[in-house]
Amino acid sequence: MPNCTAETMSFGRLGRCQIEANFEGGALSSDGGLMLLRQADRRIGLSKAVAAALHDPRKQDMIAHEMRDLVAQRLYGLCCGYEDLNDHSALRHDPLMQTAVGKRDELGSSPTLCRLEKRATRSDVVALNGVLVEQFIASQTSPPAELVLDIDASDIPLHGDQELKEFHAYYDSHCYLPLYVFCGKAMLACVLRRSRIEGARHSAALIKLLVTRLRQTWPDVRIIVRGDSGFCRQRLIRWCERRGVGYVIGLARNARLQRQVAGWERLMEHHHAASGVKQRLIREFTYAAQTWDRPRRVITRLEFGSQGNNPRFIVTNLEGCPTELYDGLYCQRGEAENRIKEAQLDLFGTRASCQRFLSNWLRIMFSALAYTLMCRLRELALANTELAKATTTTIRVKLLKIGAAVVRNTRRIQILLASHHPLRDVYFVVANNLASP
Repeated sequence: MPNCTAETMSFGRLGRCQIEANFEGGALSSDGGLMLLRQADRRIGLSKAVAAALHDPRKQDMIAHEMRDLVAQRLYGLCCGYEDLNDHSALRHDPLMQTAVGKRDELGSSPTLCRLEKRATRSDVVALNGVLVEQFIASQTSPPAELVLDIDASDIPLHGDQELKEFHAYYDSHCYLPLYVFCGKAMLACVLRRSRIEGARHSAALIKLLVTRLRQTWPDVRIIVRGDSGFCRQRLIRWCERRGVGYVIGLARNARLQRQVAGWERLMEHHHAASGVKQRLIREFTYAAQTWDRPRRVITRLEFGSQGNNPRFIVTNLEGCPTELYDGLYCQRGEAENRIKEAQLDLFGTRASCQRFLSNWLRIMFSALAYTLMCRLRELALANTELAKATTTTIRVKLLKIGAAVVRNTRRIQILLASHHPLRDVYFVVANNLASP
């Protein structure tokens, strides 16, 4: 690759003027929104909490970069779109990144950050999951009356020789199978797993840990667990029933369930033939699979149209109108899938190219923590703005990627943002919101 940093590039002419460019602008940055991330991080104490959770075997009197600085550098880089550790070879010299992290000299190098990943232990990643929960608890200004926990799994494709790499037939690739838990838009847990396992494995234990911690803080909170049919397992359902936890979980179609709704489907087929209009019906009945210890309430959503029957089933221990439980509660489960996509695609939560399994888990946790930082930025500062419901990518493009010049002397650090940035008014609002206590 040619060395273009000291060369002039020509872009033709504009009238009588020759258009030229080079990379000799000096103390400029393309990430003017870094200071917003710094302020949000200071408000919620995320990088400090992460640094405290990670073990640090280095000799403290010989280190050049504090753990908190390395964590902040990595999280801010992910939020700004830099997924590779190699990017930090240049970013460590970025004056605005240095200022955001809290230093005036060079930040950690790519090898330094790589060593941080390679020394990951299981205790580290478990502790970081605890940071996610504590961040969620701290974000609540008052005790919530109800919490809905969405549990779901996804895949992380693998293309190298990673530890515990296995082939998964459903995804038709070698992959890991991470398990996520969300409450609204907040991520409460991210557990990286090998792929050749039962999809619901560890779900009951994970929900138990989360419910126990949440009830320590809010003893009277009502908790509901929501998931697709992959999590309809007796261990999880029975634990929820014993501990007074509500659940609404998908139930896979089978011959017995099909016979149970056959009469309703024939009636819908008759109405469809007479009217030509797609038919929809929600009903409930009591059902017990052979492995169940007792019958449970099952709600079914039936549809009949030009393509025939399309039944869906859920099992629940909640009371209330079947339509409200299905349409108003269960169908909202799909929002968790959008949040997984945001964490994996926008914040590089599929970047599992380390050889060690635990190093990859730590990488995924950093993406989860960067997702948390972006969510808290949105909650704390973007309410009542045009970015109040924006995704991470939109916030990055419109608010973080701003050209800025940095002027530093012994008494002041001055950041000169692009004069014609379209969302300069929003930037002012966000900065003021984050400055308030």
